Amino acid sequence: MTSVATVAEIRAHFPALQRSHGGIPVAYFDGPGGTQMPRSVVEAMNGYMFHHNANTHWRYPTSIETDACIASARESVADFLGATPAQIAFGANMTTLTFHLARALGWRLSKGDEIVITELDHHANIAPWRALERERGVVIRSVPFDRETGLLDRESLESAIGGRTRLVAIGAASNALGTVTDVRRACEMARAVGALSFVDAVHYAPHVLVDAKALGCDFLAYSAYKAYGPHIGVLYGRLPLFETLEIPKLEPAPDEAPERWETGTGNHEGMVGAGAAVDFMASLCDGPDRRARLATTFAELHRRGQRLVEQLWNGLAPIDGVRLYGPPPHLPRTPTVVFTLDGCTTNEVAERLVESGLFLSNGDFYAATVIERLGLFPDGVVRAGCACYTTEDEVLQLIDGVRWVAGR
Repeated sequence: MTSVATVAEIRAHFPALQRSHGGIPVAYFDGPGGTQMPRSVVEAMNGYMFHHNANTHWRYPTSIETDACIASARESVADFLGATPAQIAFGANMTTLTFHLARALGWRLSKGDEIVITELDHHANIAPWRALERERGVVIRSVPFDRETGLLDRESLESAIGGRTRLVAIGAASNALGTVTDVRRACEMARAVGALSFVDAVHYAPHVLVDAKALGCDFLAYSAYKAYGPHIGVLYGRLPLFETLEIPKLEPAPDEAPERWETGTGNHEGMVGAGAAVDFMASLCDGPDRRARLATTFAELHRRGQRLVEQLWNGLAPIDGVRLYGPPPHLPRTPTVVFTLDGCTTNEVAERLVESGLFLSNGDFYAATVIERLGLFPDGVVRAGCACYTTEDEVLQLIDGVRWVAGR
């Protein structure tokens, strides 16, 4: 394979895409809430459960095999994030990992210390830090976004970071609007004042290949199930901080990174699946190593995603009653488009689109601050997210579906 697999070739890996509803082939636009899984990921998880299932660090064969499976998964995920295996910890999900990290960082904070967050973020990157506001007396500074463009206010970000800042917690991409934020610059500003940085890459990682070292962040998290894997979260930590930060853990548990971050017995099959999801994406083209193949794959998928988001935005915009939110296609964004339809609740729009074989999510997506600032709470927006298996015909199917709902 000298180039990235075609969309048709990619789709052949996803059994879910064979589904129909009312005789109409289903088009999945719910990827931002959780992508479909390729066959190879499920087979890897099944293979582990059927043939290697055991607890870790014992001397019998299946336990040794389990250790090897987990080590292999860490290597794959490390390549995905531009990291080393010792910097990759697994957890229940990004939310749980972030609360865990917040508790650890909170022990280092004093009353009056400041944490910078943003209004664009999923509440998984807000609530853990707000908890420290109550528990430790820290000051939370929240950076607003421009309601017209969906972009973070850069001047407000710069003014929010100062001598009392101890942490900048920022999302790389908004799961509600698709906005891509310059987190590398945010991490630079944090570092300049001696603060740490945490990046929520959940909505970013499925669309832009993460390079944690280049971003300059101290911590980063994503969820494998948003990137063709199972329901499990991943936390990256900068060394040696990842090895030395005091964290909540059982006294007999390992002291070495990354296992010191993994409380209790882990989701071994989920770890295997997370690694298999990375391997799937790397398998879509040829290259000298996994990271190089991932870079080629993501560059092509970005190009395809840009074409899809332009098609979708430009197709929805002229429909009477449709209101689009977030950055237009020429600004930094993911292939995720959100909208409302005058005269219909978002529940009604989503339910009617099912009749056209279209599966979309709606609401606030736990990015409630974004929806409130847009004046759309509690109804929210309808969200259409394109994935690696989305076709131009499916985008046309969605545009036609929204036009039909608008005309009812």
